[in-house]
Amino acid sequence: MVRRDRLRRMREWWVQVGLLAVPLLAAYLHIPPPQLSPALHSWKSSGKFFTYKGLRIFYQDSVGVVGSPEIVVLLHGFPTSSYDWYKIWEGLTLRFHRVIALDFLGFGFSDKPRPHHYSIFEQASIVEALLRHLGLQNRRINLLSHDYGDIVAQELLYRFKQNRSGRLTIKSLCLSNGGIFPETHRPLLLQKLLKDGGMLSPILTRLMNFFVFSRGLTPVFGPYTRPSESELWDMWAGIRNNDGNLVIDSLLQYINQRKKFRRRWVGALASVSIPIHFIYGPLDPVNPYPEFLELYRLSKVFCYLYLDSELLNGPLLQGAGSHPALTCVVYVLYFHVVVCWNMSI
Repeated sequence: MVRRDRLRRMREWWVQVGLLAVPLLAAYLHIPPPQLSPALHSWKSSGKFFTYKGLRIFYQDSVGVVGSPEIVVLLHGFPTSSYDWYKIWEGLTLRFHRVIALDFLGFGFSDKPRPHHYSIFEQASIVEALLRHLGLQNRRINLLSHDYGDIVAQELLYRFKQNRSGRLTIKSLCLSNGGIFPETHRPLLLQKLLKDGGMLSPILTRLMNFFVFSRGLTPVFGPYTRPSESELWDMWAGIRNNDGNLVIDSLLQYINQRKKFRRRWVGALASVSIPIHFIYGPLDPVNPYPEFLELYRLSKVFCYLYLDSELLNGPLLQGAGSHPALTCVVYVLYFHVVVCWNMSI
């Protein structure tokens, strides 16, 4: 009898817990996205949209130096947006006639359809479509990329190498920290769970919040170059825009695509003659030092890429992690971007 009473009380307790948890969980899942900061709102207001196959793609297009023929297109990383480049935007307009950046599909202020098969191939086609939209399809373009954008740049480079009609004509390429070699790429635990979690992935994307996001992203920066809390909130606001947190697991399939198409994308880097520059923050835990640079040196890429050992050993880059374009090293990045586009291999 005592045991029956105990079981009954336990059942009643679990019912009460459930009745309380369900509305709390429902309220949690419907927390609205954070308000855009004045700076992020200004970034959005100053940008434009174009349509790619019925999808709206956000982009920035600034006119810089008058009379210069140089055009630079900036390709951002995962999981952020074109806003990554705001710290060096003005400096780039002093060097180039046109400075252009976009939010890839599924990122920032661009559309985030679901379900959708997100792919590097589609993102590269969107970059090409943007330049056609701007009437720049016949111009020689300088590319500056980071992380996820590096892989898009490699696909664009492959297409350029194939000399396919209507493809982007690349004048030079500057890559910053990214997993251009899949075998040395070390995704974070949360990234692994999201990309390979199966039925668990949709649950994780819905439970993700600013605390989880910021604690997961901060370690990829160097110890002296970590973003402020307001910058992290700007990144999170960009992700939450249009419920972007719900497509993160789909976007992360680029890691599997990179393994599948390694020969295509690494081969593109190893077989071109345009100026290519690489900027690497050696405290990057996702593309760790020295494994990454060892493979870099041993591969054919070394024959074609310009490795600036003085920059690599400098005090700023020694303290830089995966996001050099977002840290105090942006001025070094800007300086070397200018240098690399005036180099010959």
